[in-house]
Amino acid sequence: MLSHAAGETDLPLIDETIGDLLTRIAAEHPDHEALVECATGRRWTYAEFDADVDRVARGLIASGLEVGDRVGIWAPNCAEWTIVQFATAKAGLILVNVNPAYRTHELAYAVNQSGMRVLLAASSFKTSDYRSMVEQVRPECPQLERVAFLDSDWAELAADVDLADDALPERMAGLTPDDPINIQYTSGTTGYPKGATLSHRNIANNGYFTTEL
Repeated sequence: MLSHAAGETDLPLIDETIGDLLTRIAAEHPDHEALVECATGRRWTYAEFDADVDRVARGLIASGLEVGDRVGIWAPNCAEWTIVQFATAKAGLILVNVNPAYRTHELAYAVNQSGMRVLLAASSFKTSDYRSMVEQVRPECPQLERVAFLDSDWAELAADVDLADDALPERMAGLTPDDPINIQYTSGTTGYPKGATLSHRNIANNGYFTTEL
């Protein structure tokens, strides 16, 4: 016999892109606290956070990245990681989460398998020298066009760029909640890691219902 299980249905699903959702919440609650980085004590209100996200999103668009292009993030928890997640969402890009514990062969696999064009990375994590590791794998990763490090290149990434004012709103207007936004890799314990692709709708509703119910 067939069986069927239904979850909670009282609350409707969020049917917005991540970018539209952030823009709306920032307009409704501009002075509410949005992000706290405990390690440094840095804090952002929603208005401040949304403004920083927009600057990075505009910079990514100005660099020539198109909707659906892959941008990797290789770093431990930090505020920049969160800003990049929302900025790539607004720009219609797919963020590839690279495990901070990866070794060079795993990094090269994720870069090539995802088709990553840009990698944003910390300089190091624990005993791993990311700068040296990136240099080792670059000859194996012909599609990787640019690498930027969060500690030394962030000011450039988050700087105001010469881009039409309507470029970001136009990019966001062409996106849908079903568009892919994120690639997360499995551990690869039974072979090569498998990339799971998540959409705006996946992430927005997972986050919302995890905290709401």
